[in-house]
Amino acid sequence: MGKAKSPRRVGENEALAVGTTIRGSAQKLNLVAQLIRGKKVEDALNILTFSKKAMARDASKVLASAVANAENNHNLDVDALIVAEASVGKAITMKRFHTRGRGKSTRILKPFSRLRIVVREHEEEEA
Repeated sequence: MGKAKSPRRVGENEALAVGTTIRGSAQKLNLVAQLIRGKKVEDALNILTFSKKAMARDASKVLASAVANAENNHNLDVDALIVAEASVGKAITMKRFHTRGRGKSTRILKPFSRLRIVVREHEEEEA
């Protein structure tokens, strides 16, 4: 019996990786995601490696996971991959309190973000 197999959420020539709890705001992570959208995977990894932004390290891990999924699970050519999609969303937010003077306290919000990267095998057209 068992449960029916769920359909793929991406195309046949695509692979997906999701980073669910990346520490930092979605706004900062989106600045890094903008750098790699539409680029070849090799160029995107170079951009993330040499970026000064701290979120680039986590984005690089998710991109490397998407490439590994494409190679091992879907038998796609690694040299022909491009970053088709890099979308960012909010995850949880931890709430903490910081004590202040005169018996007061202020709220500290520690946000987490989600990063979804889809890589697609790009066919080269010779003209």
